[in-house]
Amino acid sequence: MADRLGHKQTAVMFTLMVLAREVSNPELNTVVGFTLTGEERRQLNDLGYVHSEKSGRSFSHELTDSGWSWCRGELAVKSPPPNSRSSLITGLYVLLGGFDDYMKRQGLQLFELFTPRVDLTPDGIESRIRDAYRKLARAPRDWVGLVDLRPLLDGAPASEVDAVLKELSRQGRLHLAPESNRKALTDADHEAAIRVGGEDNHLLSIEVS
Repeated sequence: MADRLGHKQTAVMFTLMVLAREVSNPELNTVVGFTLTGEERRQLNDLGYVHSEKSGRSFSHELTDSGWSWCRGELAVKSPPPNSRSSLITGLYVLLGGFDDYMKRQGLQLFELFTPRVDLTPDGIESRIRDAYRKLARAPRDWVGLVDLRPLLDGAPASEVDAVLKELSRQGRLHLAPESNRKALTDADHEAAIRVGGEDNHLLSIEVS
């Protein structure tokens, strides 16, 4: 069973899960009506559930792998925290339990349900990824390293590139894989990797037409 958190912390965790990306305190306030600050933020950071960074005068937050695992475990609980007296919260956990049952039947992971909105227009990041891949690949479906591909994306933010890669992978339009020879990985390889389903992926393959 997942560690039970306070109502506000739980709301933040589920919000970060649904948005599936880094969220600033001002945006969090717009979405749920409050920010993650003080002891509540420090506790989630100390538990390893949320990574927070200060940009200017405000913090931004994103779920860690442990945070995603907490959310998955909380869906399986199917009942609100013992101190909850709200019928709305009780109903929410009934709904979450339904998600849990559906995901188990379909063999789905949370990242397959909740992905950030990404730019897949012809002039967007997908087009840049495909152009960069063509420059690196020796043949269709060839495996190229993300460490080689990322520098060719014209300074596109890593978070946006990752979101597009995950979405295209989910759609089966490209394939990601870990490097089998872990001893050959450099620090740059580790930094360029993308984490999907709890595993770091270092290689990319696309069937280019």
